[in-house]
Amino acid sequence: MKLGIGIGWRPEIADAVEALPGIDWVEAVAENSCTGHLPDSLVRLRERGVTVVPHGVSLGLGGADRPDAGRLADLAARAELLSAPLVTEHIAFVRAGGPRTSSPGLEAGHLLPVPRTRDALDVLCENVRIAQDALPVPLALENIAALISWPGEELTEGQFLAELVERTGVRLLIDVANLHTNHVNRGEDPATALDELPVEAIAYVHVAGGVEKDGVWHDTHAHPVTGPVLDVLAELRSRVDPPGVLLERDDDFPPAGELADELDTIRATLNRAAGNMKRPAPGVRPSARSSASAPPDATRDRLAAAQTSLLSALVAGGPAPQGFDRRRLGIQSRALAAKRAGVVAKVAPELPDILGTGYRDAFLAYAAARPMSAGYRRDALDFAEDLLIAGRPADGAARRRLTQWWQDRAGARPPRRTTRLVRAARAALSGR
Repeated sequence: MKLGIGIGWRPEIADAVEALPGIDWVEAVAENSCTGHLPDSLVRLRERGVTVVPHGVSLGLGGADRPDAGRLADLAARAELLSAPLVTEHIAFVRAGGPRTSSPGLEAGHLLPVPRTRDALDVLCENVRIAQDALPVPLALENIAALISWPGEELTEGQFLAELVERTGVRLLIDVANLHTNHVNRGEDPATALDELPVEAIAYVHVAGGVEKDGVWHDTHAHPVTGPVLDVLAELRSRVDPPGVLLERDDDFPPAGELADELDTIRATLNRAAGNMKRPAPGVRPSARSSASAPPDATRDRLAAAQTSLLSALVAGGPAPQGFDRRRLGIQSRALAAKRAGVVAKVAPELPDILGTGYRDAFLAYAAARPMSAGYRRDALDFAEDLLIAGRPADGAARRRLTQWWQDRAGARPPRRTTRLVRAARAALSGR
């Protein structure tokens, strides 16, 4: 299906997206909409004939466990509600721990890289087949950006993607910004990856901005698209005419005119590269194993142990697993904590309003001792509980506001430390 030129739809820029000229389609984060109700802006876009593709971020298909049936059902429902021609997700893991490792469950709040090993590929292939069977439309998977590399990898990114496609028939969502990120952070040549992967399997392409700091590229989706990323887009276009190309922006949204200019730059890049078409290199692709074989439990257990060890080091203060770059682990850990603080501030904007300039430091201190075990909204409640139990904030009026906020949202859910929290709440509301 030919999609054309699109942009990531976000609530913060909904009006701007509706007004942008030449938009053929949009992509909406699946988890940001209710399964039975669409935002009015998306309804209006669909009435105009604009295609809407749901983009999932929470399945964790690269994780050791099989995909959650409830999450798959929600993604399927969104696809049907939008009459979407396909749905997309990521080649990543987002959680670890739990029963398979007899350890507490941990949430990354971020997309983390899957080791490019045979074990991980076997698990990913079965997880993809499970997802494909549960979804009403085709699935496409996105390559992710990474700050860290797994030791002992057996395949390049292009080889890993090629075999995934060969064994499952899944389509690809190629993010050229992520290829550039992995070039800076992991020394991987984007052109080599494009030569090795099956470009004919591309469903569409992401283009996004980022920033380099201290020799590390941060895929922020909050900065303008840079020249090197556009160069990777041109490399891709010289090999294949992708069905769709989409501009992603997730934060620090610029005026609508700047978004329009970036879209024009993307169009111009594609048009120039179209005149330099070359035959894709054949690449050296590994022969696939049986396309229908399921990995044994021992394979999933090994992957679970490895991913839990890494995630524990990143979010729970665990030791650095052997073979990882400790400096890069520290950068990734700080980035995860900062992202967690930022997202909680978005889903619960009352918290930074109540706490003022002390919000960020208070949340980062909390996050250092309390890894996320559920979603961001639960994280916001848990953060408020921790503050109240500790008798904070020190200002009585702010503490009463925080107590009221927590009570309004906690509902009937029993607090984790009932007696201490009730005492703190009573003290705050009584003005003591």
